Amino acid sequence: MSRKLLLEILSALLVFLFIYTSISKLLDYDTFRRQLGQSPFITLYAPVIVWALPVGELIIAGFLLFARTRLTGFYLSFFLLSLFTFYLVAMLRLSYFIPCSCGGVLQHLSWNAHIVFNIIFVIFSTIGVLLQDKQEQTPAQSTL
Repeated sequence: MSRKLLLEILSALLVFLFIYTSISKLLDYDTFRRQLGQSPFITLYAPVIVWALPVGELIIAGFLLFARTRLTGFYLSFFLLSLFTFYLVAMLRLSYFIPCSCGGVLQHLSWNAHIVFNIIFVIFSTIGVLLQDKQEQTPAQSTL
């Protein structure tokens, strides 16, 4: 499989993930807002996060759509998905109550399955960063 095709596939998977989850959160806004407000670690920031998170996911998806901004999109994907994963692990280790503020079908995953799912997408983002960075470092071939 060519590097370019793999980058396109990884980008498409991440774009789908971020658009799906952001739209799910926005369509079920009241539930998302309530669940964020119940989270022991982010209760104070919930009014900001309830809008910033889905908007941020859509922005990251936008970065991933275009070759010129794709590397930034992969870096942002890596950061956000890593943050989600660390948050889930911290919640499992330190909290007695864990509200699920995920969107769509992801809210039906067990906590361990959710962490594995996130790690897989962190790996996808990492591969995207490494491949995209290599592609940008490769000198352009002349079409003479």
